[in-house]
Amino acid sequence: MPGVTFTPPPVPSSTAPLRSAVRYGVIALIVLAVVSTVVAYLVAGTPGLWGALIGSAVGGVFILATAASVLWSANLPPTTVGAVLLGGWLAKMLVAIVVLGILRGMDFYSRPALGLVLLASLLIVLGAETVGVLRQRAPYVDTPPSDGK
Repeated sequence: MPGVTFTPPPVPSSTAPLRSAVRYGVIALIVLAVVSTVVAYLVAGTPGLWGALIGSAVGGVFILATAASVLWSANLPPTTVGAVLLGGWLAKMLVAIVVLGILRGMDFYSRPALGLVLLASLLIVLGAETVGVLRQRAPYVDTPPSDGK
């Protein structure tokens, strides 16, 4: 058709899959926290509620911190990205050990609820992040700049 020009769709940013992963992970964590808290409360009472809340918080933050640090460092040099990821991993391990060490001597929460929800949050949030990455369209190659031809 004369006079009709084709405009290609905008190319998504290279960080679009990471942003999508974080978004899907946060949504999955919120849903898991609500559902697991209700179920744990019905099964184990108030200790179950606290166990589910702590488990979803520790597990969700543990997984989402990695995706967020990768997103934050996406435009940095590769060695800096490696340092950020390694430092983040070490910090997450230290925080998890400290939190679980502090909770070890307390009895206001249900340990089975905390353990089950912690494991579920790791699996569900990681799965949601994977779905978020896979559903996002991202260019495989960079297009060369047009020179007006």
